[in-house]
Amino acid sequence: MELSPDRVVATLEMSQAKSKDDDPSNVDGDYESLPPHVSVMTHMTAGAVAGVLEHTVMYPVDSVKTRMQSLQPDPNAQYRGVYEALKRIIRTEGMFRLLRGLNITMMGAGPAHALYFACYERVKRSLSDIIQNGGNSHLANGVAGSVATVLHDAVMNPAEVIKQRMQMYNSPYRGPWDCIQTVTRTEGVRAFYRSYSTQLTMNIPFQAVHFITYELMQEQLNPHRLYHPGSHIVSGAAAGAVSAAITTPLDVCKTLLNTQENVALSSVNISGHLTGMANAFRTVYRLGGLPAFFKGVQARVIYQMPSTAIAWSVYEFFKYFLTKQQLESEAGPGQV
Repeated sequence: MELSPDRVVATLEMSQAKSKDDDPSNVDGDYESLPPHVSVMTHMTAGAVAGVLEHTVMYPVDSVKTRMQSLQPDPNAQYRGVYEALKRIIRTEGMFRLLRGLNITMMGAGPAHALYFACYERVKRSLSDIIQNGGNSHLANGVAGSVATVLHDAVMNPAEVIKQRMQMYNSPYRGPWDCIQTVTRTEGVRAFYRSYSTQLTMNIPFQAVHFITYELMQEQLNPHRLYHPGSHIVSGAAAGAVSAAITTPLDVCKTLLNTQENVALSSVNISGHLTGMANAFRTVYRLGGLPAFFKGVQARVIYQMPSTAIAWSVYEFFKYFLTKQQLESEAGPGQV
């Protein structure tokens, strides 16, 4: 029997009320808590789909962001804004130039986000049981997001290195495999993790702010934690914008470490390869002072807002869908 959203929501509310009457300690018996039988693979599948969509839909803006974070850009790659950059790149280099590196990003985003969301749900639930007796805990959300980030970045960092090198203006690489071979031959395998510490330093506060902001917005817009796509989109967009803006300086340093921008490093007499977060900070400051730490902030926020909104709305839909399936199976044919 086909289920309409209104009827499912009503059934969810009745189920929650019944659950609360039967068990006074159950204060969060809604779809936010996935059915107990749901496997880790379900979390991973939902996370993988959300991650791939998050990275692919707004990928052209991510390409612009990488170029706008260049500390010594080529005169032909200096842009006043995101829209102007998109138009010029399409006009002078072709539409597909904006999609360079997308394939390697998709290959990394799937497993990275699968681990990310599965770890987040498991740690969040465990810590919430300890801190808030199963209720919503902002501390648990922040810690869970930070722990999940360590696993996510371990998978995603090599893909980020390849992606950003291919996104740069006049990139010398013919494709992802050529980039992997060239970097491995000239810089060694360690080059793929040169920015890992900086990535973690950026993403741990990013994800902590991200999850706390999302949960705070949900408390205001969707206090009963029902499936409400509009609230998930708005909350996700707000979480992405706030966390992206705050962590832009670290993202600029990460981009420099990933791309090893030759012109920029040569201008400050750095030979060889730049390593370490402290060295990246000093180099960025030498090249452009404090304003350099916020290069590309507009593009970063424009990229993160819809990307995060997409990721959360897709992930929350999976949670809603799974709960709907459980209610249907428990009620039996014709009961829901």
